[in-house]
Amino acid sequence: MTKRLLKQVVGIDVAQKELVVSLGNMDEDASIHIYASKTFANNEKGFIALEAWVKKQTVAVFPLRYVMEATGVYHELLAYFLAGKGYRVSIVMPNKVTNFFKTLEVKTITDKSMAEAIALFGLEKKLEDWVQPKKVFRTLRQLTRERDQLTVERTMLKNQMHAEKAEADPSEASIERMKLRIKMINGQIKEIESETTAIINNDKEISRSVKLITSIPGIGPLTATIIIAETKGFELIRSKKQLASYAGFDVKEKESGTSVKGKPRISKRGNRYLRKAMYMPALSAIRHSERYKAVFVRIVSRNGIKMKACVAVQRKLLEMAYTIYKTEIPYSKSHLQTQTTTTTTNN
Repeated sequence: MTKRLLKQVVGIDVAQKELVVSLGNMDEDASIHIYASKTFANNEKGFIALEAWVKKQTVAVFPLRYVMEATGVYHELLAYFLAGKGYRVSIVMPNKVTNFFKTLEVKTITDKSMAEAIALFGLEKKLEDWVQPKKVFRTLRQLTRERDQLTVERTMLKNQMHAEKAEADPSEASIERMKLRIKMINGQIKEIESETTAIINNDKEISRSVKLITSIPGIGPLTATIIIAETKGFELIRSKKQLASYAGFDVKEKESGTSVKGKPRISKRGNRYLRKAMYMPALSAIRHSERYKAVFVRIVSRNGIKMKACVAVQRKLLEMAYTIYKTEIPYSKSHLQTQTTTTTTNN
């Protein structure tokens, strides 16, 4: 007689082009089994094949959950597909799975071993059901990323034009074409900014959140919008530590045996758009806010590395945005005093 199953989990390691999948279950004796693995394309055809395979490999009458990491944007289409079909889906922060993986007796990290670890994680932990975020978050993210790409392109064109003008015999025709392209990009950026502003103004909740976050010294409406869009309103974030990891501000040390090799550095494995968005606000806060300047000076005086101090301010600003978003209380000096105590202990 088949034992009753308490859980069935589909662990999925998501990459840009493929899904590496492992199946596991937990029976009434709390025994855990990982029993099947397969790879599928990360597209709609692959999703349909995945669903059919899982149906054959699992028992319909017992609970089934799909579990995956939040991997940039590559997991999103699959999550929407599965949720639309009525399946239970859980999306977890990558640092949670990474920390869990370290507890397993696995020496080699492969896509298959990560999929198995995700399945085990789903079987051993009590996970929340993923709820589809508001469409407006995705729209704002698309717009802010498009704007970022255009500003990068504009900077490249300006540099090329500067180099061309420095030539002994510059091409006036080339310079003129570059000017026209820059003018076109400027127009497109203005269009995006107008569209973004209209979307924010038409959504009372997001409009209020942007206003709250911009109460932080150094943070303007664009940065506040990027923060909200890239985190989908801090959808999966449950702590400041998780937020730092999601953005790639968490510290990573290279270790060998009992000794540390090399200086600790931020991981940079997280959301690069968030990190980039926090750079200029941090410089502004260091220049114009006495309290953030004090944080910067204290860290520089301790280790002499200005970049490390700047990153600390970036992280602090992002964590402040999270606190203010969650509490719905505008920035005040007491917020920073609390954070300063935390930073002193962590640095």
